[in-house]
Amino acid sequence: MSAVARSAAERKADRRREILDAALELFVERGFHGTAVPEIAQRAGVGLGTIYRYFESKEQLVNELYRNWKSLMGAAIAQGTQQAAPRQQFHAMWAAMIGFVRAHPQGFAFVELHHHAPYLDADSRAHEERLHGFAVALVRHAQGEGRLRQGDPEILMALVIGAFTGLVRFAREGRLVLDDAASDVAEQACWDLVRA
Repeated sequence: MSAVARSAAERKADRRREILDAALELFVERGFHGTAVPEIAQRAGVGLGTIYRYFESKEQLVNELYRNWKSLMGAAIAQGTQQAAPRQQFHAMWAAMIGFVRAHPQGFAFVELHHHAPYLDADSRAHEERLHGFAVALVRHAQGEGRLRQGDPEILMALVIGAFTGLVRFAREGRLVLDDAASDVAEQACWDLVRA
């Protein structure tokens, strides 16, 4: 590839990234329905027609963002499963999620705001189901070993996920500082909820 062609490809990739970044900010600030495509164009510093050169619709744009951030979050969670014992897995996954939230606060907020949205396409919902199924399998495995409380894995996951997202929301609202000490207290409390 020539330097001119590479430069054009790089500019195209940069423009696409600028659109995605602008859309992420606006979808977190205003939600999907509260964000108009012209606002995304304005925030990205591009013309309205440029948006449609890269994305067919606002729905395609939100779905691409969703799949990207859900995949990154899933990769962070999966790192923790390399630990042998459930308590170490729980700690590693908690630490990975805290790290993800700290590194990508808007990405986490976006996924949480949009994970149940009717405008998500089949591929986006499949991303969600794969991650969910993975988590259910981990819980069932640990229950089988007698390491986690018996009961519906969905309930146990809801307790932990609800506590985690509430913690992050309170931190975003300035109601608490999500430092290592706060994270450690919350992690232990959540572990105590689900351990056998």
